[in-house]
Order: sequence, then C-alpha cells, then structure tokens
Amino acid sequence: PDAEALFAALAQKVRAAVSPDTALVGIYTGGVWLAQRLKRELGLATPVGTMDVSFYRDDFEKIGLHKNVKRTDLPFEVEGRDILLLDDVLYTGRTIRAALNELFDYGRPARVRLAALIDRGGRELPIAAEFVGAEYPLPHSQSIELTMDDGGKFSLKLHQD
Repeated sequence: PDAEALFAALAQKVRAAVSPDTALVGIYTGGVWLAQRLKRELGLATPVGTMDVSFYRDDFEKIGLHKNVKRTDLPFEVEGRDILLLDDVLYTGRTIRAALNELFDYGRPARVRLAALIDRGGRELPIAAEFVGAEYPLPHSQSIELTMDDGGKFSLKLHQD
C-alpha cells in the first residue's frame, strides 16, 4: 500500500473530528511521526505528546526491555483534555491497552480516540480505531512497518516473520 495515500486518507478523516484544543499523542515510533505530520497539516497549536509504552506492556517479562526506550512526554494537561492517540499499525490491541494505562497515569482525559494508519486485523483485545487510513488484513506470519525517509516521506515495508 502507498503510505502517503493512506496518510492523506487518515488526515482527511481526522480533520473534521478535531478541535484546536485536541491534543495529539503519538506512540513511538510510527505514531509519533503521524502525530507530528498531522499537527502541521491540521494547524493545531498544542504540542504533540509522545509516548513509549515499553514499561506498560503485558509481555514485558517475556520479551524484555527494548534497547532504545524513549521518554514519554506529554507537554499539556491531560486532565479533561480531548486526546487523539495515534499508532502506525493496529494489530492485537495490546500496545493501545498499554498506552491507555500510561495515559491515565497522567490524568483523566475528557475523551480518548484512536487513529491508526493501518488496521491489519488480528485483534486479541476489544479495541478499535475510530479513524483508519485503510484496513489491510495480514496473516500472523507477516508484519508491516512504517518507515520515514530524511525528507519526511512515509513508506511501508512488508516482512515475512
């Protein structure tokens, strides 16, 4: 799939649903890229929040800590805020569950909605995105990765696991 076309479709869907006070929170790494681009395209004033859910994952003991854990940074008041959480690929729902747990440690938002560039199916938890660039079902033996070049252009890579 064409990642730039999917981003344009996602941005169009999100545009009508956000207000100037909506805070975008991207999940590292691809979700952060999406949030930063959306902020620019939508002209939102609130700084982008970034989140690394490594310590909130339910498989932490099984897979261990990622070697490049990033710092979560929410440069706005979470309490009472309308938040749009962004991830690049929605799969089992476990990353989103972890992100929600971490987000609520910072306060109680008025509303949290989810946007994903791709919904690849395979959910293990009852989590669904309100905004999706495209649904792209993949077997468990494959994965899809969002990449960004030095010029900020998105592309997707399909991997055989």
